Amino acid sequence: MIGEIGQFGLILALVVATLQGTLPLVGAARGNIVQMRFASNAALVQFLAVTLSFAALTVAYVGSDFSVVNVAKNSHSLKPMLYKISGVWGNHEGSLLLWAWILALFGYAVAAFGRNLPDSLKARVLAVQGLIGVGFLLFIVFTSNPFERVDPAPFDGQGLNPLLQDPGLAFHPPFLYLGYVGLSITFSFAIAALIEGKVDPAWARWVRPWTLAAWSFLTLGIALGSWWAYYELGWGGWWFWDPVENASFMPWLVSTALLHSAIVVEKRDALKNWTILLAIIAFSLSLLGTFLVRSGVLNSVHAFASDPARGVFILGFLFVVVGGSLTLYAVRAPSMKGGGLFAPISREGALVLNNLLLSTAAATVLLGTLYPIFLDAISGAKVSVGPPYFNSTFLPLAIPLVIALAFGPFLPWKRGDLKGVLSRLKLALSFVVMIVGVTWWIVDDGPILAFVGMGLFAWLVASVLTELGDRIKLFRTSLRQSLKRFLNLPRSAYGMTIAHLGVAMVVLGITASEAWQSEKLGVMMPGETVTVGGYDFQFGGAERLKGPNYDILRGSFKASKDGVLVAELDPEQRVYQSPPMETTEAAIWPMMSADLYVVIGEEDGKGGYATRIYHKPFISWIWFGAIVMFIGGGFSLSDRRFRIGAAKARKKTIEKQAKAAGA
Repeated sequence: MIGEIGQFGLILALVVATLQGTLPLVGAARGNIVQMRFASNAALVQFLAVTLSFAALTVAYVGSDFSVVNVAKNSHSLKPMLYKISGVWGNHEGSLLLWAWILALFGYAVAAFGRNLPDSLKARVLAVQGLIGVGFLLFIVFTSNPFERVDPAPFDGQGLNPLLQDPGLAFHPPFLYLGYVGLSITFSFAIAALIEGKVDPAWARWVRPWTLAAWSFLTLGIALGSWWAYYELGWGGWWFWDPVENASFMPWLVSTALLHSAIVVEKRDALKNWTILLAIIAFSLSLLGTFLVRSGVLNSVHAFASDPARGVFILGFLFVVVGGSLTLYAVRAPSMKGGGLFAPISREGALVLNNLLLSTAAATVLLGTLYPIFLDAISGAKVSVGPPYFNSTFLPLAIPLVIALAFGPFLPWKRGDLKGVLSRLKLALSFVVMIVGVTWWIVDDGPILAFVGMGLFAWLVASVLTELGDRIKLFRTSLRQSLKRFLNLPRSAYGMTIAHLGVAMVVLGITASEAWQSEKLGVMMPGETVTVGGYDFQFGGAERLKGPNYDILRGSFKASKDGVLVAELDPEQRVYQSPPMETTEAAIWPMMSADLYVVIGEEDGKGGYATRIYHKPFISWIWFGAIVMFIGGGFSLSDRRFRIGAAKARKKTIEKQAKAAGA
């Protein structure tokens, strides 16, 4: 019965989404206030219907209802409860249902929190959101039904992919989807603005919090995926430029550009068309990532589907959304004139440079991701585009981006003085020289890019703190007054400072871990000791154990420095029976200065075991930095100015419109 309830919820959501995507558009065109306000009610009903469906699938997983094909293929009675729940979205059908639920959630959020939005704009935004929902709900109902039954029901399920049976992968998809799908709202705002033919500072203020929320969740989602790959796959890396990784990174780059571009629209009524285009591209890249992962084009732990019919449906939907939106943009954008002239050396100019570098970086990643796919489809040739291409094309864009990041906040709007900004950044430049010099003195070797990276880290930290000190007039007024100014800063200022410091932490983590990592690979006998990164690792042997639904080979290591025990590390190899698969569980001892990372492999038949031991300086700062960026986004999002929209229409006018429509 639970499966039928879930199916009913899907059908109801599809019907309501269809009405939500049509009636409000008609009402907005005719000025009918009743039809326009129908959009908010429809968004609520659609959200409740998809919630009912998602809850039904969750109950089926928790209760191990193997009469549902989806549960039988992706769950098992012995699976821990956390992975029974995460199994709901650990498959193609369930992940799409999660996507549809978050899409409906964002639509309802606009209906609930967009009270200050003009009725016509709100109706069009929710209508576009409803049409997107129609596309995904059609896909789920007709090609990816999560409630399909099997008769007779199997005694037990086939189990979830063991690589997905991990806390990191339990929480990674929801956060990633909150970012992916959150960009649908900015897309809906962009299409609504194109239909109305109006983009103004008020529109930018309404768009910015939704962009900020999507960007923050996408940042956290990408970081969780990177962290999972680091400790679960056992290869010791945190980023491989895998196409699935790129599929989430490209929307992040474009949404970062969109976030900064919207500031120019809000403050200076400029870059209107460019901001609209970025909103369209950001969501289009989210859809492209969905196509790559869900169509079977890519072979990955994330790629659940391999049915060509599904891939064709997603590709068709992608063409409709992207082609239709770009066609509308081509028709309406020329009529939206931007104001706010500015000189190249200005805050606007700095933000334009920021946008160009981010957009170009996204384009290079897109080219490297799609080129092998297109070449394979056209000629059948197999080409691998890996880290060498991305490092050689992305880094030359990332370095000037980080350098320019420091200048923007110091430049005034319209016209700035670069010489004056440099004079205010003298302390930051001195700090850069000091950090690079100290690094050279301590390390005295390493690639030149490592010292460039340390300089960029120092540059970011010093410039961000200098800008904060400039805001509160530190050392230019009394300490009490500076503290008062600090406490009275808007939360968006705190958020910007925190987020940029997070970027600096990520730069430090990437630089140090890539340049000065130490490793030792080989076969170790029990009692043997090796030295890696100044730490002594003693292998105490290995034992075989039994887990909840897997067999374990667990090694025992003691890490010490100068004769003092630092950590005990117990890496594991796990063998799952349902489905049969081996996984690696690295043992990691994280510290502020470095991670100690140990992996154990199979026995060599002579009493020794294959081992990999790493010393990774500052690598944890990559994920700490991402969390700090997420916190910065949260601070900015809590700024009360983002909750103030256009002035509310007068109550009498609304009542008159409602009465006229009712008559």
